[in-house]
Amino acid sequence: MSDATIERQPASATSIEALAAEIRNCYETGQTIGPLRSRTLSDDVDTAYAIQDANTKFFEAQGRRLIGRKIGLTSKVVQAQLGVDQPDFGMLFADMAAGEGEPIAVSRLHQPKVEAEVALILAEDLDIQTPTVADLIRATAYVLPALEIVGSRIANWDIRFFDTVADNASSGMFVLGGPARRIQDLDLRGLQMTMRREHDGVTTGPNVVSTGCGAACLGHPLNAAVWLAGEIARRGRPLKAGDVVLTGALGPMVPVNAGDTFVAQLSGLGEVTAKFV
Repeated sequence: MSDATIERQPASATSIEALAAEIRNCYETGQTIGPLRSRTLSDDVDTAYAIQDANTKFFEAQGRRLIGRKIGLTSKVVQAQLGVDQPDFGMLFADMAAGEGEPIAVSRLHQPKVEAEVALILAEDLDIQTPTVADLIRATAYVLPALEIVGSRIANWDIRFFDTVADNASSGMFVLGGPARRIQDLDLRGLQMTMRREHDGVTTGPNVVSTGCGAACLGHPLNAAVWLAGEIARRGRPLKAGDVVLTGALGPMVPVNAGDTFVAQLSGLGEVTAKFV
């Protein structure tokens, strides 16, 4: 019988937990593993999120505090590369947040890359399965510039949609900049992003390493946030007041090395800096 004729079967709780444990082990050892997609008969999106959720529950039981969500795959180009037509999401824990100017140790990250994003801070719960942009605007207290440090526990970033979803949407850490602004004063679709890099305080090579705009994030960062709010409400973990939402990359992500400092300027919104050691 060819592989094409094998009927996919639902993943068992045992196989979901086993793959979740492999990912957790990477956090402890700093090592990476091979792709997960080839090691389960059910490489569907629900199985991938079941693996992610198994680790979310494990980490919460260990005392980590869930403070928000990140949205990935908001670029149509990246979606096409992975053969999908939707974004994905991952969990943000309090220990993933770094303050501006606070040195971030590359050794605690996995194949890190950095990307500039728009961050939302919610003032209200958003438990609506079919939210609108108006719902998002009403629920949002503040908007800030952010740098997300993505990372993959999958060796050599050899990922497809299943792998990145299971691996908490390839999350690592994040930095929020400022100042915090009210959403009604901003043109999030029209904002322009420029990200610069220095190494050990010296500019080497092109200073500007990434550029983009608000429209590159699913046409508007709030479009991404609306998708997220509905998707996680349907999955039983709705957004709560105080949550941080990283709405997705505004431009290409850039590899990170120890000694790098990245500064992203988002027009009309502000600036955010991340320093790596």
